[in-house]
Amino acid sequence: MDIDAVAVFVEAAATGSLSGAARRLGISPMLTSRRLVALERELGVRLLHRTTRASSPTPEGEAFLPFAETMLDSAATGRALLRSASTGAAGRLRVSTSVMFGRRIVLPLIGPLLAANPELAIDLQLSDLPSDIVGSGLDLAIRIAPLAENGLVARRLAPSPRLLVAAPAYLARRGAPTRLADLRDHDCLPLSETTQWSFLREGRETRIGVAGRFASNTIDAIYETCLAGLGLAILAEWNIAEDIAAGRLIPIRLDDAAPSALAIWAVYPTARQVLPKTRVFIAALEQRLSELGLKTAATFSG
Repeated sequence: MDIDAVAVFVEAAATGSLSGAARRLGISPMLTSRRLVALERELGVRLLHRTTRASSPTPEGEAFLPFAETMLDSAATGRALLRSASTGAAGRLRVSTSVMFGRRIVLPLIGPLLAANPELAIDLQLSDLPSDIVGSGLDLAIRIAPLAENGLVARRLAPSPRLLVAAPAYLARRGAPTRLADLRDHDCLPLSETTQWSFLREGRETRIGVAGRFASNTIDAIYETCLAGLGLAILAEWNIAEDIAAGRLIPIRLDDAAPSALAIWAVYPTARQVLPKTRVFIAALEQRLSELGLKTAATFSG
C-alpha cells in the first residue's frame, strides 16, 4: 500500500477537501486525486464522498481512517528514528502557544534545542487565540487555560499561579483593594469579552464582575497597560516575577480571596503518536519550568 496515497486520504478527511489535502502535502490537486483513486482501487472501496468543493469519509472510509493514521504515525516514527539515531529529534515541529508565554518561556529554549538537535526544525506559532490543533496541522500546543476540546491528549506540565497586581503609580492614585467586593470600585484590565474574574474564596471558586476603561485580546497588552499604571490586572506569576522584584508591580493580597490558579498543558492530537521531536521539546520545556520553580509531576487527560 502506497503510504503517500494513505497520507492523501488522511489529510482529505482532516481538511474536508482534496484541495486542502494538496495544500497540506505540498502537491498538486491532480496528483492528490490520482493517489486517492489508486488507493480506492487497491482497497476495492470508495473512501471519500467528494464534490468539487468538499469531501467526507464514507462509512468504509470512517472504518479505515484509524488504521490509516496508525500507518502514517508508524512511518513517520521510523523515518525520524533513522534520521537521528542519537536523540530521535528530527523533522519540522509545529508548535503553538500564547504570545507572552512564547516570548518569556519558549523562545529562550529554541537556540539550545536546535544546537543540540541538528535534524530538528521548529515552526513556532504565537497567538492568544485558541488554535485548531488538528485543522492547523500542529504537532503540539502549549495552553494555559481550561481545556474545552474533546479528542485531544493533554499533559499537565506545571501549575500556573496568578497574582492580582498593580503599578505603584496606580496604587498611589487609587489605593489598594482589600476585599473581593472592592474590585467593583477599581479600574480593572480584563481580556476582551471577559466580564468576570475567577477567585478562590474559602476553598471554593467564585466569580466577580469587573470593568475598566481598557481591555485587550492579548495578555501582552494587559501587562503593558498595568505597568503603565492604568489599572489592576491578574497575571501569571512566571510572567511578572522580575517586575515584582524590581518594584515595577506590586502584588495585592485580598483578605478574603485569591486569584484562581491555572495550569500549563502540552496538548496534541489523540490519533497522532507522540514523535521523538515532540518528546524532546516537551522535555526541554519541563526543564525550563523546573528552573522557574513550577515543575510538578505530569498528568494526562483526554
